[in-house]
Amino acid sequence: MPFYVVKEMSKRNPDENPNMILQEAAGEYMKAGVVTKPEGEGSGLHMHPNEEQWTLILEGKLHYILGDEEKIVERGDIIHIPRNVNHRSRAIDGPAVFFTVKSPTGTGDLQQDYNAIAGQASQDAELSYDKAVKNMESDK
Repeated sequence: MPFYVVKEMSKRNPDENPNMILQEAAGEYMKAGVVTKPEGEGSGLHMHPNEEQWTLILEGKLHYILGDEEKIVERGDIIHIPRNVNHRSRAIDGPAVFFTVKSPTGTGDLQQDYNAIAGQASQDAELSYDKAVKNMESDK
């Protein structure tokens, strides 16, 4: 059985946002990885028609949109992302790191089933992030 030491895993930058860092591994039925997002960074609104996903926040905070819900998640929070649900996360108030698992494995690439959502929904997601940042700044 393989064991992985995160600090020894290779790193790559995904095409949809080269500011993020992915460290990934694939098994027979699932793929998993550690994702690092600098403050303000993340993928755009997207969905996975063929993959179910679970995410555990390890460090920092993420502004998360999942379907019609919006929330700031932080260390210790777990998010379930069903197939075909629009979602997006962006690091807020500093960098964020999370562990994520997707099934099925496919090629093992965490970004394999990434399907960008364009139009008003994507624009609204970005505006909601800007609003969340302003709210956090006013709370300090």
